[in-house]
Parts: sequence; structure tokens; C-alpha cells
Amino acid sequence: MSNSIEIISWNVNGIRAVANKEALQWIDERDTDILCLQEIKAQKEQIPKNLFEKEFDEVIINSAEKKGYSGTATFSTIKSDFYSTCPEIDFTHEGRIVETHYGDIVLFNVYFPNGQRDEERLAHKMKFYDDFLEHCERLREEGKSIIICGDVNTAHREIDLKNPKANEKKSGFLPIEREWIDKFLDHGYIDTFRYVHGDETDKYSWWSYRANARVKNVGWRIDYFFISEDLAENLEDTFILDYITGSDHCPVGIKITI
Repeated sequence: MSNSIEIISWNVNGIRAVANKEALQWIDERDTDILCLQEIKAQKEQIPKNLFEKEFDEVIINSAEKKGYSGTATFSTIKSDFYSTCPEIDFTHEGRIVETHYGDIVLFNVYFPNGQRDEERLAHKMKFYDDFLEHCERLREEGKSIIICGDVNTAHREIDLKNPKANEKKSGFLPIEREWIDKFLDHGYIDTFRYVHGDETDKYSWWSYRANARVKNVGWRIDYFFISEDLAENLEDTFILDYITGSDHCPVGIKITI
């Protein structure tokens, strides 16, 4: 028996701030099966109880060792068979990955590192990217199908940000970062948004808090859903919920049959 499920991903830029704004209560109106949050910036005991009324059967929190930083959380109406926080990839303990297994499907909720601080941090980001791809490939060799969602911290193509020329020397749109996404897709993964919507422009998931960027839609598409090619026929829809506020990112999602 196959079921159509909705998975939503959102970099909330602080789960306590989002709770204070009541900015997650829209989830009560939706039939979402799995909710993946990034940059929760909270320890497990600090997660507010009033995020939403919807009940999830499984909640996995992966907090960073450093307080008030990074972190991921997966809320699911489907119990996983197994989950991991991938310490071999996230070896600096920044709470960046929740990996959940549902039969032959593996879902990754990932907050990929930002490379803007300095060269060392960019090198860390690129190593994380490569280690993550290797890990996914090992799972595929075991016969698993892969779904990846989260903040990738890189815009892939010029149509994925408003001002490509002005940003081509900044981390987030460097050739080396964009080439990694090329390499990743070449390994047999699909950028679901482009797969469904083609070369649609002006669709972004992150806007700077400066210069009224969101109102002007001067944004970047850096939040993604990738799937392994074997799931392409299962993909029903992919969307960007850019009307939902409360963070500098907006939620993105897919509907997929599993």
C-alpha cells in the first residue's frame, strides 16, 4: 500500500523566537506528515511546548553543543525504524543532521554549514558537503531511496538569486559551492523544485533582513528538497510557502508517494 505524504522543511532561525511570534501555528491547518526544522538554536529542554497543537508521534531534536546555535528537529506522524545524527559528518557537534529511516526510504533533515566567516569555515563547509554525499551514496548502495531537505546555504544557478553578478565572489554563490551541487545532481539526485517548476524565476526561500529585501523579493533560493532519481515517479508536487513569515527563511515542501 502506498501513501501520499507531505514533508515540510523550514529554517526557523530560532525556535523560541518563532514560538513567541506564534509563527508555526499554520501547521495546525495543514495535513503535514513530517516537519523538519533547522537552526532551532535551542537545547532539547528549551523547545517551547506552544509551537502548535498538532500532535506528532515522533520528535527528534539534535541540538548543537554550543548553546543558542544551529540545531535541527524532525517532527513526524510516522515512527521511524531508526535514526541517527551522523556524528561522522557533523564531527564538530553542531546539531546539523537528523537522519530518519522509514523502510527503504531515508530522510535527511540538514542544516548545511555557512561558509561566509572565513576560508577555514568555507573548507569545513566543502568537507561537510563531500562527506554527506559519500554517506548518501553508501546508503544507496544498500538499496535505500533518499530524500534530503534543509538549508543548503548555496544558491545553485543564476536564476536562484536576485543579484547573481553582485554575489559571485561571496560564499553561498561561489563557483566551488555551485559545482558541488552540480556534482551532487550528477550522482543521481533531483532538485525537486526545478524538476516540477522548470526555470521559474523570482522564487526564493531566504531574504536578508536588511534593505527591505523580502518586501522587494530580493532573495536567494537556498532551501531545497532533493530526492534520489528512483523516487522521481513518486513526486507529486513541490512548493515554496513564501507567504509564511517569522524567519528570514520561508518553508519549502514536497508531496510524495511512499
